[in-house]
Amino acid sequence: MSKILQEVLVGIEAVTVKGSLTTEIKNIEFDSRKVTAGSLFVAQKGTQVDGHQFVPKVIEMGAVAILCENLPEDLAEEVTYIQVADTARAMGKMASNFYDNPSSKLKLVGVTGTNGKTSSVTLLFKLFRQLGYHVGLLSTVQNQIDEEVIPSTHTTPDSVKINELLAEMLRRGCTYCFMEVSSHAVVQERIAGLTFAGGIFTNITHDHLDFHKTFDNYIKAKKGFFDQLPKHAFALVNIDDRRGGVMVQNTVACKETYSLQTIASFKGKLLADSLFGLQMEIDGKEVWFKLIGKFNAYNLLGVYGAALLLGEDPEQVLLSLSAITPPPGRFEQVMSANEIVGIVDYAHTPDALQNVLETINDIREGDQQVITVVGCGGNRDATKRPEMARIACELSSKVILTSDNPRNEDPLLILEQMQAGVSPIDFKKTKTIEDRREAIRYAVSLAQPHDIILVAGKGHETYQEIKGVKHHFDDREELRAAFENS
Repeated sequence: MSKILQEVLVGIEAVTVKGSLTTEIKNIEFDSRKVTAGSLFVAQKGTQVDGHQFVPKVIEMGAVAILCENLPEDLAEEVTYIQVADTARAMGKMASNFYDNPSSKLKLVGVTGTNGKTSSVTLLFKLFRQLGYHVGLLSTVQNQIDEEVIPSTHTTPDSVKINELLAEMLRRGCTYCFMEVSSHAVVQERIAGLTFAGGIFTNITHDHLDFHKTFDNYIKAKKGFFDQLPKHAFALVNIDDRRGGVMVQNTVACKETYSLQTIASFKGKLLADSLFGLQMEIDGKEVWFKLIGKFNAYNLLGVYGAALLLGEDPEQVLLSLSAITPPPGRFEQVMSANEIVGIVDYAHTPDALQNVLETINDIREGDQQVITVVGCGGNRDATKRPEMARIACELSSKVILTSDNPRNEDPLLILEQMQAGVSPIDFKKTKTIEDRREAIRYAVSLAQPHDIILVAGKGHETYQEIKGVKHHFDDREELRAAFENS
């Protein structure tokens, strides 16, 4: 497809425009390596590289327009230059224009929060599919258009890719799209130019401080999503989280709440919880769900509230939700022949790990041991490492500290930082095994029939990233193999 540059620039506040606005644009690229003849190149000032330095190169490669914050000293006659204050923000609006503003033609709902984003958007996707709609999904696990799965590499794709996917969803008849909105995406303007029908806030705890530097900055990033919602949208927040109210302080969207503890727009009560599911009362109706844990009770309640705000029938929503299974790698069970219970979960923050372990302890019976295998990712917030180990020790019978995705860090250094959170009293029940496969096998060797093994941190991931290389590794496969060989 192609567009005249003037059409792509609708709504863009340009500082300066040099050149023709009737130039034909065939694509928008911010990666200089992907520029082709007819490209509009977006020069972004990244954390590692400044895209402005590639302007001469992309012009040689065929770029016909340059979006930049600083005009080059030498301007090519055949190229149009658009100078703006913030290229990342402008790119979002331009991408929307290029693809005919697809987010305004379907109902786009974003979910943000530290934990529960993937579970919530996946539940919404499955629910609305069951209700008979064509639906799109943008999540950490995968992007999806109805039955077709499109691999995902980030929590939220870049603004050009988002609009490309939304346009394809529209082409295939989708009327809804549910997407995770990460704090990174808000700060990096990846959602700029999108029109949301609604936003959901799950909760907020310490995470991503390697990127945001302070917890206040992290909160502001999440809040920034709700600040951008239009007047016709809904802003649905978990009011049991003490920062739920903060999220919607400045939004012009319609404010709604959900809660298990207090009066709210959508009120729920957890009646029973077991390894096989949970029973809840929602708006006066008792329902059994296949999901497990109090954290999932919140996810279900938020999804129920959003569905009603989108105009769906309460009873039909509850009936459909009761049939839905958990997303991959979220409290996913792997059973052994001698009835050892394996649980694989994506819990990679202190709060998520605590939620999962508290849930396991609430539903375990008698003298069942809880054996936890856990690590922490490299090149991420290091402050949570000792905290993760401390929580694992406090809420488990035995703990094996191991490698997660060390990325470019020394895994032994990560483990050393985790060990700092182990109290002297817990040393005897803690073992450190760097090799994740060996750690899982060791956990299985410790387990007796009916014991519970939690393998936390990677969940749905099918790789382990070591020194920039992704090696195939699936916790679920490893757990099954360990059970078979035990």
